[in-house]
Amino acid sequence: MIVVTGATGNIGRPLTQTLAAAGHQVTAVSRHATAVPDGVRYVTADLADPASLEPALAGAKALFLLLSGDLQATGANPADLISLAAEHGVRRLVLLSSQGVSTRPFGTTRIALRGLEDVLRESGLDWAILRPGGFASNALWWAESIRTQQVVAAPFGDVGVPIVDPADIAEVAAACLVDDQHSRAVYELTGPEVITPRQQAAAIAAALGSPVRFHELSRDEAKAALTHNMPPEVADDTLDILGAPNDAELRVSPDVQRVLGRAPRSFAEWTARNLAAFQ
Repeated sequence: MIVVTGATGNIGRPLTQTLAAAGHQVTAVSRHATAVPDGVRYVTADLADPASLEPALAGAKALFLLLSGDLQATGANPADLISLAAEHGVRRLVLLSSQGVSTRPFGTTRIALRGLEDVLRESGLDWAILRPGGFASNALWWAESIRTQQVVAAPFGDVGVPIVDPADIAEVAAACLVDDQHSRAVYELTGPEVITPRQQAAAIAAALGSPVRFHELSRDEAKAALTHNMPPEVADDTLDILGAPNDAELRVSPDVQRVLGRAPRSFAEWTARNLAAFQ
């Protein structure tokens, strides 16, 4: 049995589908009930309360651990989840971390994530760590404004990073959960090229076949919008990277190609799969 936390999200949902389609027994975990593929077991749990995860871990051999931003900021102890997994006989744990652990190691949230990585390394479990950069799916924040006003509002319009398709993260996670060759691996996951917010808006417009205007937000305006969805310190971290990415954050990683044997998906490919959100 493979347990997938965050099973309703942009990574957990395709990961659950990929594992189930490959014939693996899967338990999908999220805070709120959701539809899952046929044959997939579903368990409701709140990772801020590690004990709520115990029913999902019965008979589990592997665990994909995805921590939401609010959990990282609440003062909860995610290390308890690793200990709980080990106590219940889980043998392999794949942790979704962040590229910022290596590129900007001194931020509060990144220090916490690095500490969690260290706990996992010392846990006695078989492990793999995934460090993605920015997600292509963050463009969904613009979906309503594109549908209603044909506009994308974002900061740093001409500053880009190589954003990654969450489906690629999910496929790499699936490989790490089932294949011993990825034991004790740390993978940095990016897309195939640097792309700016203005270029993303143009790609969405091309897919829609209709104009989409780009409106550049100030940093303060962007932070006010981001803090509706994440803690202020995470918003500041995000804006620091988006506004002034360093050389490591601009680098296109070879790890998706290395694990999957193909190039990472482009933003245009992500847009084509998710076009309905913008229509």
